[in-house]
Amino acid sequence: MSIRPFTAAIAIVMLAAPLTASLAQADFPSKPIRLIVPFPPGGTTDVVARAVADPLGKILGQPVVVENRSGAAGRIGTEYVIRAPADGYTLGIATVSSHAVTPVVYSDISYNVERDLAPITRLASVPNVLTVSKSLKVDDLSSFIKAVQAHPGRYTYGSAGSGSEANMMGELFKLTTKTDMLHVPYKGSAPALQDALGGQITAVFDNLPSSLPYILSGDLQALAVAAPERVSSIPNVPTFKEAGVPELNDASWFGLVAPAGTPPEIVEQIYQATKQALATQEVKTRLGGFSAVPVGNRPEAFAAQLKEEIEKQRATAKRANIVLH
Repeated sequence: MSIRPFTAAIAIVMLAAPLTASLAQADFPSKPIRLIVPFPPGGTTDVVARAVADPLGKILGQPVVVENRSGAAGRIGTEYVIRAPADGYTLGIATVSSHAVTPVVYSDISYNVERDLAPITRLASVPNVLTVSKSLKVDDLSSFIKAVQAHPGRYTYGSAGSGSEANMMGELFKLTTKTDMLHVPYKGSAPALQDALGGQITAVFDNLPSSLPYILSGDLQALAVAAPERVSSIPNVPTFKEAGVPELNDASWFGLVAPAGTPPEIVEQIYQATKQALATQEVKTRLGGFSAVPVGNRPEAFAAQLKEEIEKQRATAKRANIVLH
């Protein structure tokens, strides 16, 4: 007889738990949401995050606060999101570098982005570009390839760092065109561009936004862009596909993720709000200012793209024998 009240109490608690969770989801969001950027302020990733954060917060009815947690090729910020409570109040920006390249080139990764994160949507696509120093007298991509092929090991290319998307792009370029260039890694694209301006390195693989001012000023020569079509700000620069190297024609992308286990209802709510934010003229204008194109695809579509990108980068890393520690 004495067991019955205890049993009844347990039953009440068990029934109340799902109800409490449902009420919490129904009230979402009831406090500010943190958006973790795994790179420093000022870069393309940070700019994309801040372009979306304010309009998204207005739609959700709570502020979306951008936090930069950079370091270790994006691992610090990515791990922070993975370890956060799966309640929708901590989101992260995913990039090709941090969520597709880093997981396949570093041997000591303790997480799996496909298992430990819930994709929400692809926010935007941004063209990549190959620029060369003005001191290099070439007319187009074809003549550059011929020059590098004729002098193996003489020419150099700079990137934002070992294991970055730009590094992988450079290695894929070498594999595809059967050329041999020395990789010079930098701490970000800015110093690489400065050395290209000074003629210390031959070429730079980069996101277009950071290279664009130097292209428009004529200080660097753009040979090709990685994008579905030519970019309006530099209409005379062909895509890699047009220039005969279609393997390099994939644009960079930036996405939105949550910790794995985030309730599907909350993921859907954030997705719908983000899609609405991306459709606003405010966001279109801000993203268009640096040649970014808003996307806003469904979570399952972004998950498939993330998986495809990881496999692509894994194949390149294997062919180029890139293993970092």
